[in-house]
Amino acid sequence: MLKQESTLHPIAISQVMINFAASHGVTADVCLDGTSITGGELQDGEALITREQEIRLIENLIQALPDTPALGFKLGLQYNVATFGVWGFALRTSRTLRDAANTALRYLPLSTAYCRMYTFEEGGRFGIGLDPEPIPHHLRQFLLERDLATGINLLKELSLSGLSICAAEFQGPPPDHVGLLTDTLGVPPSFHSHRTAMLVSAEAADRPLPTFSPRLVRMLDDQCRFQLEQRQTSGLTGMVRQQVLGALGLVATLDEVASKLAMSPRSLRRKLEQEGSSFRAIVEEERRQTATQILSSSDMKLDELAIHLGYTDTASFTRAFRRWMGMSPGEYRRQNQHGS
Repeated sequence: MLKQESTLHPIAISQVMINFAASHGVTADVCLDGTSITGGELQDGEALITREQEIRLIENLIQALPDTPALGFKLGLQYNVATFGVWGFALRTSRTLRDAANTALRYLPLSTAYCRMYTFEEGGRFGIGLDPEPIPHHLRQFLLERDLATGINLLKELSLSGLSICAAEFQGPPPDHVGLLTDTLGVPPSFHSHRTAMLVSAEAADRPLPTFSPRLVRMLDDQCRFQLEQRQTSGLTGMVRQQVLGALGLVATLDEVASKLAMSPRSLRRKLEQEGSSFRAIVEEERRQTATQILSSSDMKLDELAIHLGYTDTASFTRAFRRWMGMSPGEYRRQNQHGS
């Protein structure tokens, strides 16, 4: 698994926080102070931001609402399966809750989670544990409660109310909002435990989910793996990848990306060479990845796909695709559909 700290997050996750803040009288400008997130990025559902930007937004939210009880927990209750795009739908189509938990952990950086999460089994019960130790101390309680509430929401949504949490454990003493915890969990939690965890019966964890779709499981798993690779950011190469996958898009020029990164085109070119990469190679790789994904999972016409990828005509795209894959886009699509 890629380290969460090096993985870009979709702007939609932050938009939930901004909407939550607005419901408490806090403006978007206050939330975005110092994040470098622009209004244009907020309007772009495909935009990606760094974890550092997200943390600054979280700090702004906490500072703006210091006296709101159970702030992190209440925020976590705003997230649902649809918030997380392909990661959420991969959970929804899993065979069982146990399978969904395994998928969730495998691609955890695609979620909001800051806690280290793990599964365990004991005494006929299946548990999901949350370890907040990796989180900066001043954000630890807030993000632990947000991750917990999000987990409860997802578990209930996946089971469509047909599955109940049988126990919940917390490491610390009972908080002032213990009533809210009990109402949300459906069971009285225990405190002063050696862990923070939610538990269900092992039988319930292996019960088929009502939204299980064998046809979609592999496709969504592939898409999660693809998105995880795309969102990895490392050095300047990762920053360039972030730009071409974000608002600038695959039609971006080197000059445009250099301007966005406050660099000269010459410096950008030189520094990418020092990392063993180039602007053209990054764009080509993202075009190849996007093309193969769309060809294998949709019926988009080739002329539309060529424009989407930044080519001036279908012939140029077809020549590039033959160079990448050794076959035409149409041949690739037929072979992939046959293999599926």
